[in-house]
Amino acid sequence: MSTGTVTSFRGNIEKGGKFEPEKGRYHLYVQYACPWSTRNSIVHQIKGLEDIVGLTVLSPRYGEHGWPFAVADPYPGAEPDPIHNSKYIKDLYLRADPNYAGSFSVPLLWDKKFDTAVNNESADIIRILNTAFNEFLPAEKAAIDFYPHVHRAEIDEVNSWVQETVNKGVYAAGNATTQEAYEKAVTALFASLDKLEVILGQSEYVVGGRLTEVDVRLFPTIARFDTCYHGLFKCNLRTIRDGYPALDGWLRRLYWKNAAFSSTIDFKHVKAHYWGSTPSLNPNGIIPLGPVPDILPL
Repeated sequence: MSTGTVTSFRGNIEKGGKFEPEKGRYHLYVQYACPWSTRNSIVHQIKGLEDIVGLTVLSPRYGEHGWPFAVADPYPGAEPDPIHNSKYIKDLYLRADPNYAGSFSVPLLWDKKFDTAVNNESADIIRILNTAFNEFLPAEKAAIDFYPHVHRAEIDEVNSWVQETVNKGVYAAGNATTQEAYEKAVTALFASLDKLEVILGQSEYVVGGRLTEVDVRLFPTIARFDTCYHGLFKCNLRTIRDGYPALDGWLRRLYWKNAAFSSTIDFKHVKAHYWGSTPSLNPNGIIPLGPVPDILPL
């Protein structure tokens, strides 16, 4: 299972640097199931980068070679690699660095000019997509800012504890090999969910009363919570839909009112990956039918 913890490529796209902003030069590889790449897909769509940075979706059935392209696993919604017709994301990593020994993860931001990886850290890619291509965008899209100066200190502070206790916390619980480690992760996770419930009971968004990267980074975890983390990862003190009315309302508003949130997650992919690619937790690969619906209506 990909956990988003290995980040071996940390390049930036900026004028005067190795990777200059150019229209059509870069390509983003993502997966509908992966919460880390969903962050980037959301920003990519909201910023209107479809004609500037290409995007390809891989199969959800993660294996020893990482995520497969459609040529290796024609799962519905999976696409071929338009650049090298690769079989697996692994092929691109080894093309960028034949000695690469890290995780074959998504997202992966690729440079077609130098035929190499730019970055595979989702937090970095959010900020690259946020500003690097503004010169090519219409004014209303360029003005969208997920990391506004006035809120940066608070964004960084909230990102820190949400990342450790929520985004990574569900994995810490699911991958725990001792009772002590499991209980520590679950306790911290639900303490943070309780804290977010208070925040969202007073504001439409987590920071500054506006959509920021905090919401973008939190959404993928909360959207997958009832479907995967509650059961498979034993994060089962409460569900989001039944235990956190403010947090669930925030989730439903984003999902149903903004297509960038609903169109970048596919719950068939989500279930196929989590429940089908974790034999240590689900040895028979049985994929649950529920919950129904995936996200409650408004």
